[in-house]
Amino acid sequence: MTSTIDRGLATTPVPRRDAPPKPSARRTKPPAPRGPARRPGLFGSTNGKKAVMAVTGAVLVAFLIGHMLGNLKIFLGAASFNSYAEWLRTVGEPAVPARSLLTVAEIVLTAAVVLHMWSAVSLARRASKARPVKYAKRRSQAGGYVVRTMRYGGVIILLFVIWHLLDLTFGAVNPKGFDATPYDRVVAGFAPARWWVTAFYVVALAMVGLHLRHGLWSAFQTLGLAAGRRRRFLDVFAAVFSAALVLGFVAVPVAVMIGVVK
Repeated sequence: MTSTIDRGLATTPVPRRDAPPKPSARRTKPPAPRGPARRPGLFGSTNGKKAVMAVTGAVLVAFLIGHMLGNLKIFLGAASFNSYAEWLRTVGEPAVPARSLLTVAEIVLTAAVVLHMWSAVSLARRASKARPVKYAKRRSQAGGYVVRTMRYGGVIILLFVIWHLLDLTFGAVNPKGFDATPYDRVVAGFAPARWWVTAFYVVALAMVGLHLRHGLWSAFQTLGLAAGRRRRFLDVFAAVFSAALVLGFVAVPVAVMIGVVK
């Protein structure tokens, strides 16, 4: 019987057991030394963004209160409302030129709105990155409702502010135009024939109320005040305060539409 030898296996070199391992063709570079980690600045940290949101939110709430009280002067008659509007433009005279303080207030409000939106978007993105995995089953319906309300409500509020300025401040879309008195622009802007403007106004203010209520409650929680017996009181306070502010604003267009103010 003859034996068959596989030529390939017979000619394959067998490495010696005591031979050193061949060096790898790829050499791994040692990791580069890392410098000290940079700490985020005030506006880059979460606490800094929350502080910006709190301060700008307080500025906007103060503006809303003053604006609502000024709007309610329309129930005192055209002379009282027009005098109030003229006082806004001339306050500070003769120490400063006309409209100087009003212009400063407008710049501060614009900066507050921009910074408030920036901090809100930044905090939302940071929270999303911290929890990239979505868990719809465990997500509460209340939490999802709040997120959607704040997101789409903010868009509605922004569109409303733009329309409000074009209508009652610049008179670009107002039937009476810019040359009319502030009282006449308000009456023409919320006339019964323009019921859709009033409806949009009411919806936008409802979004403002929901946004304000959520903002106040979040501020109470951040400051550690919403605990124990104060929790129920602060919850009711946030709801009542927001509702009172919304009703104060809504009273004017509704009064014009139903003919109480004409």
